[in-house]
Amino acid sequence: MKLPSARIIANLISENSGHSAEIQSATTVGGGCINQAHKIVLKDGRQFFLKINSLEYSEMFVREASGLNALRSTDTIRVPKVVGFGQSDVETYLILEHIQTGRNQPGFFESFGRQLAALHLRGESENFGFHDDNFIGSTLQPNGWSPSWIEFWSENRIEYQLRLAREKGLGSKRLQSLGRKLLERLPVLLATNEVVPALLHGDLWSGNYLSDSEGHPVLIDPAVYFGHHEAEFGMTTLFGGFDDAFYAAYNEVSPFEEGWQDRVAIYRLYHLLNHLNLFGTSYLSGCLDILEEYT
Repeated sequence: MKLPSARIIANLISENSGHSAEIQSATTVGGGCINQAHKIVLKDGRQFFLKINSLEYSEMFVREASGLNALRSTDTIRVPKVVGFGQSDVETYLILEHIQTGRNQPGFFESFGRQLAALHLRGESENFGFHDDNFIGSTLQPNGWSPSWIEFWSENRIEYQLRLAREKGLGSKRLQSLGRKLLERLPVLLATNEVVPALLHGDLWSGNYLSDSEGHPVLIDPAVYFGHHEAEFGMTTLFGGFDDAFYAAYNEVSPFEEGWQDRVAIYRLYHLLNHLNLFGTSYLSGCLDILEEYT
């Protein structure tokens, strides 16, 4: 790390931890996705996880910190502590607790499922949404409050992603036509018992959890909002990485309602549309498959 950045990072750690900080080493590590990621070791032995990006991503770090704090406040599942964030003239920084990773221990997914269910039950809100918009990947995720889950999912998730695809010239007229039909059918497709707003990670795939040194699950990189708890599984079922024990343990704490897998397909569509907008038309067929099945 260049000296000007090192000074800024050390000052941020000092200001937010209440202890003076002098950096001994900064090692590039994985886990940053669109960011640069570093393991910071201080001369007193303390360790931190640092994300760096250009100034255009400064708001993304602010919203990530807000989401991590919201998850951590439930005291249900381990989440990295936010140390601080700031910026220089050319870069923006997010500093987190460094968590030493380890291998999944026997019973990892059972614990993970139970703790995620506890998280969903612990978060409290009268409406659906979040107190600010945030990001899913690098896509803005609008979270304006709504008393109606159907309206929230329609306007802030499916309709928003379809509009992005149209503006980017991705997909086809068929995507938009089927999308409009789906939006009309959402009250039927997502019909269930009373939906209670649950605090969701929002982007829970295998790259956004890890096992700490003691084998406990840890959540990272959230796209937090209050929504129907079933929406969490749209992403967990997209790329895999969660075994049957995870779902069975979750179901023991917070039982799934009949028809949940069909509803989860609609929640999975949101993430497929987002991937279409982020990475291009290789995800178009997956979007169309769901739209054709449910319209």
